[in-house]
Amino acid sequence: MHLEPSPLQKIASNVKFGEGVKVFDFVNLYGCEIGDNSKIGTFVEIQKGAKVGRSCKISSHTFICEGVTIEDDVFIGHNVTFINDMYPRSTVEGGGLQTEANWVCIPTFIRKGASVGSSATILAGVTVGEKAIVGAGSVVTKDVPPGTIVAGNPAKVLRKITEEKTI
Repeated sequence: MHLEPSPLQKIASNVKFGEGVKVFDFVNLYGCEIGDNSKIGTFVEIQKGAKVGRSCKISSHTFICEGVTIEDDVFIGHNVTFINDMYPRSTVEGGGLQTEANWVCIPTFIRKGASVGSSATILAGVTVGEKAIVGAGSVVTKDVPPGTIVAGNPAKVLRKITEEKTI
């Protein structure tokens, strides 16, 4: 992969890039993997251990934390937030700051061909099924079945996808 260096990008040397990846300015990438032909928008952070598949579009202002796996052909809208800890705390009993040894990262999966709308929040441990659609602004608290549309807070199944409309 060849990226033109930019002082407006923070990309750690341990990031693994596929071929043809496009990364825009004001990103923070470290310890993650990004597959071939994926596009990472402005103001995106992708943490260590996160994986983005091939031909994905990650829109601006999105936060992809440790433990998130995004498979191939996935669309992530603007300002999507992933959560990897169901009971976050700043300190441990006794008052010291928590470290990685004090919590468990809960994996989250976005399966092939899924789409997650802008400003959605995906809680830890959730799987969004293949070709599912998560509506904008949704809070996803449980698994989304493949080929369904969910929306709301908490997100609920609206219907199965019966046909895709194209313009």
